[in-house]
Amino acid sequence: MTDKTLPSSEMKDGPARAAARAMLRATGLDDAAMARPMVAIVNTWSNVTPCNIHLKGLAEHARRGILAAGATPVDFNTIVVTDGIAMGTGGMRASLMSRETIADSAELAVRGHSLDAALFIVGCDKTIPAAAMAAARLDVPSVILYGGSIMQGRLGERKLTIQDVFEAIGAHGAGRIDDAGLREVEAAACPGAGACGGQFTANTMALAMTFLGLSPAGLNDIPATHPDKPKAAEEAGRVLVEALKAGRNARQFITPTSLRNAAIAGTATAGSTNLVLHLLAIAREAGIAEADFNIDLFDEVSRATPVIADLKPAGRFMAPDMSEAGGSALLGRRLAEAGLIADAPTVTGRSLFETFADAAETPGQEVILTVDKPLKPRGGYGVLYGNLAPEGCVVKLAGQSRLRFEGPAKVYDGEEACFAAVSAGEIEDGDIVVIRGEGPVGGPGMREMLGVTAAIQGRGLGDSVALVTDGRFSGATHGFMVGHVAPEAARGGPIARLRTGDRIVIDVEARTIGTDADLDSRAPAAPVDRGEVTGAYAKYARLVGSASQGAVTSGA
Repeated sequence: MTDKTLPSSEMKDGPARAAARAMLRATGLDDAAMARPMVAIVNTWSNVTPCNIHLKGLAEHARRGILAAGATPVDFNTIVVTDGIAMGTGGMRASLMSRETIADSAELAVRGHSLDAALFIVGCDKTIPAAAMAAARLDVPSVILYGGSIMQGRLGERKLTIQDVFEAIGAHGAGRIDDAGLREVEAAACPGAGACGGQFTANTMALAMTFLGLSPAGLNDIPATHPDKPKAAEEAGRVLVEALKAGRNARQFITPTSLRNAAIAGTATAGSTNLVLHLLAIAREAGIAEADFNIDLFDEVSRATPVIADLKPAGRFMAPDMSEAGGSALLGRRLAEAGLIADAPTVTGRSLFETFADAAETPGQEVILTVDKPLKPRGGYGVLYGNLAPEGCVVKLAGQSRLRFEGPAKVYDGEEACFAAVSAGEIEDGDIVVIRGEGPVGGPGMREMLGVTAAIQGRGLGDSVALVTDGRFSGATHGFMVGHVAPEAARGGPIARLRTGDRIVIDVEARTIGTDADLDSRAPAAPVDRGEVTGAYAKYARLVGSASQGAVTSGA
């Protein structure tokens, strides 16, 4: 029989569990299989998106690794909502909501079947933080395996990502390219399986999982279609069983130190601002107090951490290039040598620094620079407060070095109204575009504004326009962008009282965002009419917390 200390013993041991064993036998398990530890493979496979389409195959290899290491795998699947397809539509409201549902479903499957450990196979943006959130709740041995980046699209000599398609849409709207030119970009941008290839949210979060110690270093770096990816899945399964035997549970790795390391890694690569939202959520799920890890840390580490990876959306290279250059281990070694990160344990049993010491740098690579000769001296985030954001907001600085912006507001209620205005040529140099009513409650769901930000870039306004929203941004967004404004408009935040023409001053060095308009004397604008909000959307709007706390629904 099994080790009585393992959760699965409750499910399958003793005369009273004969009925459970009978059902397990019907799935093909024999006495030997049931006697072994039973571990979950929580897969986010779906054929709706290239990010996750190959994950079913990876699970087969992970299963082999688990069996060879002496455990029995049990497979489950979760949903996925793909940002790239839903972007700019009402469906995008489901994206951040799906993070909670994925975490909930993983938690329920593992606890509901008294399983001993969990391997999470993830791809698209929200599946990665959801896996870490579930691991934090469960606090069982856990490994997170990222399915890997898509390879570069190619149009002649030009390398493409999905970012280029969104920006081509803006260029098309401005008359800078024709239908045929847009079609060429569309057809070439996504050559096969894998998540969006720049340092967008998926690759930012995959990097964070390595620095949290939940992903064995190097495995997440391997692109989706690389011949070594199946071996990575098998290795992930083996590592999971070893962690189970050694009692290495997930919360041993999700600590203020490891969260800070992950924030620094994201900063050093000018990664997605969604990292802020997701690391806060993971911290809350792990029971880490706000005093020990909060939104202000991202401003602190951004000021102290240079950008040393030349990656899209603002740089030249993509995730497969970084993998070839030396990957997350080389980045980690650079940061460790500069004293910017701290050593910490990892799920493999080796420390972070031990792992990074093995980094091999490809001679002549130009992707990962050094701290003394960085791409930019300051990281890509800022956290501001003021009479427009009393609970804080997050600035994304990728793609430009400007730290102050002052100009008149052009205020739009909802993303669609703003996109129409951009498409109609209503936005001018010097404007500060404001989109409200898109927060966690107001959306509901806190949509990303990539359609708008890419249209601004496509019209050639990226260096001369700022944007402020209570929604959030895609990792593919670049420019002077301020998101996560809290409190949001739907919760009575002062952004609801702003009017077109009001003067806004955004000062990243001073950490302020404000207006001299008399907001207190005004009534808030009417909320955006979303029609009847029902079902999962209504439940989410009732439960979700502030973006400044990670927009979690668990009450953690």
